[in-house]
Amino acid sequence: MSDPDNSPPAAPPEKPPATESDRPTRPATLPVDWVVFGIAAVVIFAVVGWGFFAPENFDRLSGEALSWVLSNFGWFFIVSATVFLVLAIFIAVSRYGNIRLGRGNEEPEFGNLPWIAMMFAAGMGIGLMFFGVAEPLSHYFEVPPPLELNPANPAYSEEREAGAMMYSYFHWALHPWAIYAITGLALAYSTFRKGRGNNLAEAFHPLIGGKRYEKPAGRAIDLLAIFATVFGTAASLGLGALQVSVGLDIVVGIDTNEWIELIVIGALTLAFVASAFSGVHRGVKWLSTTNVLLALFVMLFVFILGPTQFILDALPSSAGTYLQNLVGTSFKTGAFTDQDWMGTWTVFYWAWWLSWAPFVGTFIARISRGRTVRQFVVGVLLIPSMGSLTWFAVMGGTAIWMQQNGVDDFTAAMGQGEEYALFAMLQNLPAYGLVAGVCMVLIGIYFVTGADSASLVLGSLSSNGSLTPKKPLVVFWGLAIGGVAAVLLISGGLDALKQATIIVALPFVVVMLLLCVALMKELRTDPASHPLRRQLRSMGFRETIRRMVGEEVQLHAQEEHESVKWNRGKIRMGIGKKGRKPGGEE
Repeated sequence: MSDPDNSPPAAPPEKPPATESDRPTRPATLPVDWVVFGIAAVVIFAVVGWGFFAPENFDRLSGEALSWVLSNFGWFFIVSATVFLVLAIFIAVSRYGNIRLGRGNEEPEFGNLPWIAMMFAAGMGIGLMFFGVAEPLSHYFEVPPPLELNPANPAYSEEREAGAMMYSYFHWALHPWAIYAITGLALAYSTFRKGRGNNLAEAFHPLIGGKRYEKPAGRAIDLLAIFATVFGTAASLGLGALQVSVGLDIVVGIDTNEWIELIVIGALTLAFVASAFSGVHRGVKWLSTTNVLLALFVMLFVFILGPTQFILDALPSSAGTYLQNLVGTSFKTGAFTDQDWMGTWTVFYWAWWLSWAPFVGTFIARISRGRTVRQFVVGVLLIPSMGSLTWFAVMGGTAIWMQQNGVDDFTAAMGQGEEYALFAMLQNLPAYGLVAGVCMVLIGIYFVTGADSASLVLGSLSSNGSLTPKKPLVVFWGLAIGGVAAVLLISGGLDALKQATIIVALPFVVVMLLLCVALMKELRTDPASHPLRRQLRSMGFRETIRRMVGEEVQLHAQEEHESVKWNRGKIRMGIGKKGRKPGGEE
């Protein structure tokens, strides 16, 4: 048996190299920033009070401000939205795509289906239900002036249909999700790669970090993000509640009035509170997955029982038209077309998506830990965009086919309001009551997940970027959003609220463009994006060097062990005690 005392010494365990992500993690729950929370709460409730007690004055002044913004800065919104799309594509295909949003070996926190479901529900769930039929019909009845179609052209009818679908895709596909992707990427990188807070101000650290004005500038950024989130979310939730009330009127026979709208908002807000107390892993995750399944059911129902062959022909054709004209449409301003139409549609949508960017971007960042930059950007940019294309092709395409082929005339329904369009289309299909009921449930769940997601983000923004803000704070923001939607809906101020959303988005465009600069500044210095490091990793240099170093250490240890055994033998034999020269020579 070998002597354990004479066995070679074990090599020390390998220690992985330190990286920027190997730093102390922040607590998940942080104290409330009472300055940010107090200012935001006072301003929001003051605006709500203004809209409730002086709706005419509020509507007039916000309308004048909106006209000034659209007239002077419409081009700014158009160019900025395109910048986000170009930047998102560049990052996805560049060397920065290998960077992981977390530690080097960290796995994604959520699976692919819950991740996609939560992302889609937060991004535009209620909007797709509200505008999925209404917008294609609007563009069909009033042809977008930028298309410059000639009614005398024999192909005018086909061009009219394709143009209606193309502009619906344009407003709901790549551009809005590029805005969300850049915002979410900047926040996820700052939070999970750099170990900072999950609020927008922390993502500006490369620009304001260490500066004398860092704290006040950071709070100003978070306040703008809170204002945009509250007003943008309340407008969307108000649309959802209005559509549920109309559905109850058409399907069940309950007349629509202010009390019904209040009851709908109150019931959905209580459902949100229950979801908020269960947390993102159970509440939002479960509801978002349910949303996707119900939406798939409705879409497949319309696809199978509707004009299936027309939808199969229209989807690739209209999507191809959209992609073919994407560049020209992306830079189309009001200079050579109807500026009022551009303001009503394209500029309004870009401003609306920008106002939603803090909310959706922060929430997407929160659920994207452990993914690579390329996985994140490609997933956020392409998957929801393809979902939007399919939804509009099925729902809006079916409505246009019915109108074109005399199955129904939606002129009266569109005259009543855009919230009637979905139910008017479904009336022409079998099992109308069942599917309309499912749609109302779907809108209600979208309301809950939207308020839940927005409240989590608002709680994070008002508590120093907490990943898990305190539940009473989250519930407060949810109740505030529901209250804002209710007050402005019953006071007739929903349109004014949408106008205020666009106005708030103007200063936020500048903030968002600076966010792009801050993001690129950090990505360029990230060690994981270094091309030489990536080449060495792909060629197996790290493992080769590790083995070489390990073999060298083991060989050196064996040599030392043999030398020790030889010297011990000489000492036992009485050799080498005298006359030893330096270096071991006798």
